[in-house]
Amino acid sequence: MPVARARWRWVHLILGGALLMPYFLLAQVVVGVAAGGVNALDSAPLTFLAYAACLPLVAVTALFGPVRPMSVAAVRAMCEVPGERLADGPARSWAARGRASAWWTLHLGTGALISGMTLAVPPMAVMLIAAPAVGQLRDVRLGYGWFTTDADPYVAPLLGIGLLAGLTLCAVGAGKLLARMAPVLLGPTAADRLAAAEERAADLAVRNRLARELHDAVGHALSAVTLQAAAARRMLERDPDFVREALAAIEDTTRRTVGELDAVLGLLRDGDGDAARPDAAPAPTLAADLDGLLARTRAAGTTITAHQDPGPAGDWAALPAIASREAYRIVQEGLTNALRHGAGPVDLRIRVRAGPDTAHRELEITMANPPAAPAEDRETRTTGGRGLRGAAERAALLGGSVEAGPHGDRWRLRAVLPLAGEPR
Repeated sequence: MPVARARWRWVHLILGGALLMPYFLLAQVVVGVAAGGVNALDSAPLTFLAYAACLPLVAVTALFGPVRPMSVAAVRAMCEVPGERLADGPARSWAARGRASAWWTLHLGTGALISGMTLAVPPMAVMLIAAPAVGQLRDVRLGYGWFTTDADPYVAPLLGIGLLAGLTLCAVGAGKLLARMAPVLLGPTAADRLAAAEERAADLAVRNRLARELHDAVGHALSAVTLQAAAARRMLERDPDFVREALAAIEDTTRRTVGELDAVLGLLRDGDGDAARPDAAPAPTLAADLDGLLARTRAAGTTITAHQDPGPAGDWAALPAIASREAYRIVQEGLTNALRHGAGPVDLRIRVRAGPDTAHRELEITMANPPAAPAEDRETRTTGGRGLRGAAERAALLGGSVEAGPHGDRWRLRAVLPLAGEPR
């Protein structure tokens, strides 16, 4: 409501006046000493001189204190200025500090004037309004010439009402001025906008990472467990050994997925992932977990032919740790798609080869399988799925790429991950 807004802005101005008092008291002592040891408060000119002298001190001290966060909080709470138009956090540059100092000086200086008027005007206005009805008040001399109670007792109420109206207009106008100047002096600078954009980008990166981990770990597990359970149900009477193998695969899949899910939840709880929680399950890698992934997928009834060529090192453990982790997730996503959408054996090829730059190598992952959909419908399967987008993001983090789409009569996923530097 406009009345409530004006009232809170008035309170905001009075708060500024209260904050100016330490500066003003110091300045009036200095002015009084400079004027010959008099009390500056006994003289209106010296009082206003002390007021003017304290404003530079206000501006200087505002350059070094937490003025902007405090001012922004007060403006948001009392002046009804949209929060997005104000900067968050302390000023990061001298230009921003200068703007905050100008705001601090404007707020305290204007607030002191409105506070002084608020203290002085209402008692005087009440006395003037009551003068015709109270005989004793007509004998009081205010000492300001024409502005006396005994000049004409019936003019005094009009003067009192005019004083209250003037005070109200001054307070409302000053409140509007501060509300209008707040975004100008307390708004975000280019550095603030850049910092906010970087913070949002970092937050989105963390959220995307968590989404990828949940999708890859839980999505693959659910697909594999569903197919394993369906295959076990079909073979329940005919092949008990296969059923036992499928149930064991389901148990192993769910146990591992619970561990991976706990690690992802650790990222949400602690913000530092595995480093923050020593008991969290380590992220799966090609070296430690590829064979188990292939075995669990085969237990779901999918035939997989795997060709692995680690290169001269002869061991996937020689891969950089981050490349090994991301490669595992990309293979996992490809197998998940084969379980969901494929209709035949999967040909998986993983090899380390020389890159365009002979000083570096590349890890190439190729996965192909017959699609379940008719050939004319295969064009609708593109890289638009969440899992394939996640795989492409994983590859992009390492400077690589992922391609997925029809390749002859098969569906193929191909990923290339650069292996910069020496293996470790």
